[in-house]
Amino acid sequence: MSPAQEAAAPDFPSPLRGAATFSIRHRLLRMSWRLVWAALAHWTPPPAHRWRNFLLRLCGADIARSARIYGDVVVWWPPHLSMGEHASLGPGVTCYNVATIRLEPFAIVSQRAHLCSATHDCDDPAFPLRARAISIGAYAWVAAEAFVGPGVKVGEGAVLGARGLAVRDLTAWTIYGGNPATPLRARRRPA
Repeated sequence: MSPAQEAAAPDFPSPLRGAATFSIRHRLLRMSWRLVWAALAHWTPPPAHRWRNFLLRLCGADIARSARIYGDVVVWWPPHLSMGEHASLGPGVTCYNVATIRLEPFAIVSQRAHLCSATHDCDDPAFPLRARAISIGAYAWVAAEAFVGPGVKVGEGAVLGARGLAVRDLTAWTIYGGNPATPLRARRRPA
């Protein structure tokens, strides 16, 4: 990890292998969040977006009123989630937001996609967690079962095709596919 990337990462402790990365308080808060979501949102019907948005906002997320979040979405930590107007997290999305994950207006993350904002430094014997923010630009689309890794910026209007793997930034208004994601062609901008 470069010095600039190191500086941008959240200040998490660097425990010895096997030691807890997060405080007991933080783990209890996350467990409480999971219980709240399971009891009050996970089972709700698809049209109950406003209710789920309300619960996320109540727990610290920055969610626009017109955003759409499905009940079986997994949000690791609500205060690290930000969604603009008409942004969408589809059914079964995993949002592992150790660092902030931001969806700009009209960004779509389709079913069972995985947004993963953290990894471990496998070269460090302590195996510390390294978190880097993810940004999904306006009008971008992360298609079904795709994976977006830590620190990736999906540019405005970019598309990551189904089951694609993005570990580097995706250029605006470009369609990507594959593992690792490679540019396929330019995407036409709306009129």
